[in-house]
Amino acid sequence: MNEPASIRSRSLAGLRADGVAVITLRTTRPGDLGWIIQRHGELYAAEQGWDHRFEGVVAGVVADYVKTHDPAREACWIAEHDGAPVGSIMLARETDTVGRLRLLLVEPSARGLGVGEALIAACIARAREAGYAEMVLWTQSILLPARRLYARFGFVLEDSWDYDGFADGLVSESWRLKL
Repeated sequence: MNEPASIRSRSLAGLRADGVAVITLRTTRPGDLGWIIQRHGELYAAEQGWDHRFEGVVAGVVADYVKTHDPAREACWIAEHDGAPVGSIMLARETDTVGRLRLLLVEPSARGLGVGEALIAACIARAREAGYAEMVLWTQSILLPARRLYARFGFVLEDSWDYDGFADGLVSESWRLKL
């Protein structure tokens, strides 16, 4: 099967001034979806203090993606550095005209290398190829680096609300991008 251009594996060279880091984006392989769930659970517990309910939310997102996956309208990428996963992102169908950006994660060791930008750019490009008119996403207000990336790509904050789903005192946000 021919994959759309935005899904094929690609190397992103020269992301660091010394040229050492080469990040590759690829579609998922067996074991990757489990890695996405595990790393979200571990990383957000360590960095944000979020409890096991967050890992459950991520597992639910992954399960829904697998159950209803439409390769013409949805995709999931893993970013790799030296053969090890260092990031993830997913494009899921929200409606016929709206795609949803899901599960952006960048490992601490890969932050500052352009991994987040590359993942979001691939997701947006694929959403355009799939014919979506808009993209939406859900995030938390305390995730400042991710929020800055979303804004840089043109996403606009639409709504916010108090949320205690996996930690006390969170403020959830919904963002939208017109394509």
